[in-house]
Amino acid sequence: MAQATPVTAVIVDDHPAVRAGVAQWLSAGSPPIRVAASGDDVRVAWSGDGATADVVILDLHLGGPTPAMGELRRLAEAGRRVVVYSMRADDDIALRCLELGALSYLTKAEGAEHLVEATATAAAGRAYTPPALAGALAGDRSANRPTLSAREAEVLVEWFQSESKDLVGQRLGISPRTVNTHLERIRIKYAMNGRAAPTKAALLARAIQDGLVRLDDL
Repeated sequence: MAQATPVTAVIVDDHPAVRAGVAQWLSAGSPPIRVAASGDDVRVAWSGDGATADVVILDLHLGGPTPAMGELRRLAEAGRRVVVYSMRADDDIALRCLELGALSYLTKAEGAEHLVEATATAAAGRAYTPPALAGALAGDRSANRPTLSAREAEVLVEWFQSESKDLVGQRLGISPRTVNTHLERIRIKYAMNGRAAPTKAALLARAIQDGLVRLDDL
C-alpha cells in the first residue's frame, strides 16, 4: 500500500539549538513530520521549500523584544497554518495570536508531545489546545469577540451561499484547504467566546445573531 504524503513543517526560531531540538521531535513523531526548512528569519517560510510547507512553527521573538505579530498576520492572511511556539506564557499574547489566525499557541515548556500533536493537527487545518492555551481561553471574558477579518467574513458568507468548500474556493480564487483554514479560525473565535459552533447550521445561527451575516446575504 502507498504511504500517505508526510506532513512538512518550516521552523522559524532564532535559536539554533531550539530549531535542532524541534526538528528531532518532529522526525521522531508517529508518523514522522518532515522539516522542509528552518531558519532565524520569517523569510524562510516564504521561499524555497519553506514556502510550501504544511505548517509554520513560529517563534514570536526573533532577535528583538517586540513580538512578530505582523509576520503572523501576513502568514495567516496568506492561508498558512501557523503554530506559535514561544518562551512566554502570556495569556493576552496567546489570545491575540489566535485572533490573528494561529491554530495553536504553545509555550516552550510544554514539551515534544504537545508540539508534535499541534503540528499534525494544524496540518489538517484544525486547532489544537495545549494546557497553557486552555487556561488562557478559560479565563478570557472579553466582550468584543468574535471579530472577523474581512477575508474571514467573505469566506463565511460564500460558504453559507455554496454547497461545498470547493465552490467557495473557486469563487474566491483560493484552495479548499485555505477555505477550511479560515472556517476553522472562525470556529476558534467562537469557542474563545464560550459559544461553540461545531456545525454549519450552528455557525450560521451564531453569525446571524452577531450581525456578521444578514439573511439578505444568503
